[in-house]
Amino acid sequence: MPARAFSSLSKREPIAASAWLKIVPLSSVPVHVKIQVRAAVLSLVATLSACSAGGNAILQTLPYAYGRNLGVDNARLNPNFRYLRVTLGGRVALLALGNLDSHAQGPIEVWYSAEREVLRLQNGRLVGAVGLTTEWRDVSLSEPPSWSAAARASQASLWTRARDIMPGYRFGVKDVLSLRVVAAPMRSELRGLDPQRLTWFEERVESGSIAGLAAIFGNEPSADLPLLPARYAVDLRAGAETVVYAEQCLAPDLCFTWQRWPVRAGGQK
Repeated sequence: MPARAFSSLSKREPIAASAWLKIVPLSSVPVHVKIQVRAAVLSLVATLSACSAGGNAILQTLPYAYGRNLGVDNARLNPNFRYLRVTLGGRVALLALGNLDSHAQGPIEVWYSAEREVLRLQNGRLVGAVGLTTEWRDVSLSEPPSWSAAARASQASLWTRARDIMPGYRFGVKDVLSLRVVAAPMRSELRGLDPQRLTWFEERVESGSIAGLAAIFGNEPSADLPLLPARYAVDLRAGAETVVYAEQCLAPDLCFTWQRWPVRAGGQK
């Protein structure tokens, strides 16, 4: 996938800003997760506040941050928590891992932002997003290939995904996806790692269906627009299958990148 596809979206700052301002109801977050994530958030905010200047420093850093703030990348984070560095529309955010949900296809990582947006990742693939201007709910994956198997394949691997999308009550949207190895990009938001030491994959939507009220009433003109291809950087060294970076879209006009953070020796998390 061309890097310019994501870099061009990064200029749409009004979309990006509004996307991360929508708040998930606190009642939807389990109590034990709220305690864990709150501790991570408070630790991060305290660190960022200490290294910021000016009377409104906390306003600049609290939203993890709605701007390219060097304090985010250089902050001393609590090593007891795991984080994602997320970029959207030229802005940088940090999300904290709140929970690991068990699943037959592998554990699902549940990540929370300071504003209670939630991302759910399974083996590096997006299986849920709540609290943004576009939400993916009840995502199911049908036999996705392992990263090592896809790396060895001589042709693109095909599989399917089903998801419910809000707003618009689009339920049961099915996508046929293809996954193949691609060259490391010339440009990306990857930080602190050599892209040539990672295996890169491109995931394309080959076909899909519109469902829900949007299909009945046609009230979502963008519902049938294809998503930009997703891109993943996977560490396959030493028999591991760790997705360390990805570029993904929830909608044609809402794309973001994420990276496991902070980068540690050897690129491991």
